Amino acid sequence: MLLVDEGERMKPITASGKRKRAIARATLHTGTGLVRVNHVALDAYEQALMKLKIQEPLILAGKNEMDIDVVVHGGGIAGQTEAARLAVARALAQHDKKLEKTFLAYDRHLLVADVRRKETRKPNDSKARAARQKSYR
Repeated sequence: MLLVDEGERMKPITASGKRKRAIARATLHTGTGLVRVNHVALDAYEQALMKLKIQEPLILAGKNEMDIDVVVHGGGIAGQTEAARLAVARALAQHDKKLEKTFLAYDRHLLVADVRRKETRKPNDSKARAARQKSYR
């Protein structure tokens, strides 16, 4: 979905991102530069490192007069942060095509999803790669 000028208001851009079991959907629309994750302002975000990770694409994009609403569900705190970061970067890249090169040069994972997932547990074993112990007595 491209940004289309409708007078002063612009058509919102929606982008999504995934990481492990977490799925994020970011909506970018005209505003004052407010970023919210699950209806909580990014400034009030608890985890400092996670907050910085989400801010990375915003810092690389520079001054931005767009509001970004991110809704994330599934997974843990780290997976949700990575998914939100990916969704925000994709939305900004859709808004401004020049940012795509900047994001790829900085970190490829800003635009390309990390497709690794948890390996499934095998039957009769305790873990995904654990082999059954043998006793020769």
